[in-house]
Amino acid sequence: MSASIQKLVVVGVGLIGASFSLALKSAGRVRRVVGVGRTRANLEQALAMGAIDEVAEDARLAADGADFILVATPVGAMGDAFGRIATKLGEHAVVTDAGSTKQSVIATARAALGARIAQFVPGHPIAGSDESGAAAATASLYRDRELILTPLPENSPEAVACVRTAWQACGARVTEMCATEHDAVLAAVSHLPHLVSYALVHELAGRADAAQLFAHAGSGLRDVTRLAASHPEMWRDICVANREALLGELRRYQDALAQLGAALEQTDGAELERIFTAARAARRAWTARNGG
Repeated sequence: MSASIQKLVVVGVGLIGASFSLALKSAGRVRRVVGVGRTRANLEQALAMGAIDEVAEDARLAADGADFILVATPVGAMGDAFGRIATKLGEHAVVTDAGSTKQSVIATARAALGARIAQFVPGHPIAGSDESGAAAATASLYRDRELILTPLPENSPEAVACVRTAWQACGARVTEMCATEHDAVLAAVSHLPHLVSYALVHELAGRADAAQLFAHAGSGLRDVTRLAASHPEMWRDICVANREALLGELRRYQDALAQLGAALEQTDGAELERIFTAARAARRAWTARNGG
């Protein structure tokens, strides 16, 4: 495929999909964008803001003549999307995804794409927001953000380069790792934080005095629970798809909470301070490496 995408199809024109097309349009790297989605109002919003140029009623029809397809639906809906595009996928077309789990998506793609699996290059942009939908999309979403590719043995170097180049045009820093490693890493640093955030808000909201608690909550609760505003369907699918790795991380976190609980029970201020000091140092080192 040439450096410029002639026909881009975005299946799932939400924050991720619409930001991808806006970034490529801003970079002058795409000629025409066709959007596919479930909600007409969201698609109309994407049209109005220039994220897409036209709407297709079905991913199968949209895929006809496409040279690049991004599947940016919740991971639980990707099987249907892959199945629909498979029958119209041209032999030179390249397909990628934006799913937060990779092993489950790859298995789904293999089942749906069959002999066309070599044309699918799995990817995951480490970018997002607690906002969702096309209205939240921006051309700058991926700028200086990591994009992880988990190439398949069947992928040609040209297909991988095509996907890499597209994300680089969006401003992303592209890295590669195997799907198993990806899912283990993201379970710890992305999926667990979302689970914890949802759990804390749900627990507080279920109390009889919830209104009073939230009325007096400040920036501490707001910062810790920001992720609980994320799209429930998307995160339901991610947690289920990566449940084994996530369960392992959840057990580690429960052990860490138990350690803090034991220190409190024993009025062991020195142990609490030791843990807090180590955590603060790690947090500051991380933010310093990543520009704050």
